[in-house]
Amino acid sequence: MKREKLKICFFGNVESIHMVKWARYFSEKSHEVHLLSYLPQGSISSSKDYNLAGIKLHLIKKVFPITIWPFDTLVNLPPAILRTKKIIKEINPDIIHAHYVTSYGTLSALLKFHPFLITAWGSDILIAPKNSFFTKWSVKYTLKKADFITCDAEHMKEAIMKLGAPSPKIKIINFGIDTQKFSPSGKDINLIEELGISNSKTVISLRSLEPIYNIETLIQTASSVTKEFPEAKFIIAGGGSQEKELKKLAKDLEILESFRFVGKIPNEELPKYLRIADVYVSTSLSDGGISASTAEAMACGLPVVITDTGENKKWIEDGKDGFIIPIKNPQILAEKIIYLLQSENERKKFGEKGRKIIEERNDYYKEMEKMEEIYYELLNKSRL
Repeated sequence: MKREKLKICFFGNVESIHMVKWARYFSEKSHEVHLLSYLPQGSISSSKDYNLAGIKLHLIKKVFPITIWPFDTLVNLPPAILRTKKIIKEINPDIIHAHYVTSYGTLSALLKFHPFLITAWGSDILIAPKNSFFTKWSVKYTLKKADFITCDAEHMKEAIMKLGAPSPKIKIINFGIDTQKFSPSGKDINLIEELGISNSKTVISLRSLEPIYNIETLIQTASSVTKEFPEAKFIIAGGGSQEKELKKLAKDLEILESFRFVGKIPNEELPKYLRIADVYVSTSLSDGGISASTAEAMACGLPVVITDTGENKKWIEDGKDGFIIPIKNPQILAEKIIYLLQSENERKKFGEKGRKIIEERNDYYKEMEKMEEIYYELLNKSRL
């Protein structure tokens, strides 16, 4: 039986590849997809090319240029609600789906539209509610108003339940990895030459240069690794507020020449960067489910060394599929990196197992098919 095409309105950050990738799946399946996003900071119009592939973008400009919380929310939320209500009336969607419980989730909840779904990303339910009474109250309010909630980890589901949401309306849906795009393949010789890493063992990190991702531990680790492998190079593919600080740390340790700070890489170009590396590392202090960058590295057949946070142990069996290490421990991290750089067979074994795990448990197309079923179920219930 042929199903009707849905009219879905997503609320989320247009500059997030994970948000856009989620919405793009449904647009490519010929559903009518809208994305409502706050106008990105520093932008003056919607003319930027976000590669939305048929998604209709609606940008909400914050009336007051205030960035200090909670004043930002208090003064900008009321006019945002008025503008958003007008947009929703014009679209008349079947479903509203907000990504992130705070910010977009709160805005969506205040519209009083149903069916209304929320996807929690991690810090919005693991960290934000601890910041203040007001934030905790708004998170609980938003979760209560949602008809359905998704997240990508069991401990996140438990946190959502502690905030008052009942188990039956929460389901684990992974963001998923496009295993066709992120796959093992040949190395890009031009990129290797461009980065000056020919004949070098290479370690890569894709995490942002922010305190939560603890890139300083990887830089401290490099001192030990380069003693064993003087030619080793470290690709730091990410942007963030700590860039100058991290470069200074590498310079002070006299290993700056071993690093390649390449900035934030467009998602379309990530596979070729992962394919030229020998080992992937994540030094994050916190994760929800498995991070997208870790899963992308595994899909490309890279062995991974990741910190013991979130549900990483549910994805990687230490010493069998990769390595799980304590946070902020440069010594152990160095030991694992050196071990893998010394053993091509072990790198290959870990990489093959990691690829299989992602294919079986975190495939983008399979996860979005599950999400589509949820949309239809909620829509049918709302019509009863």
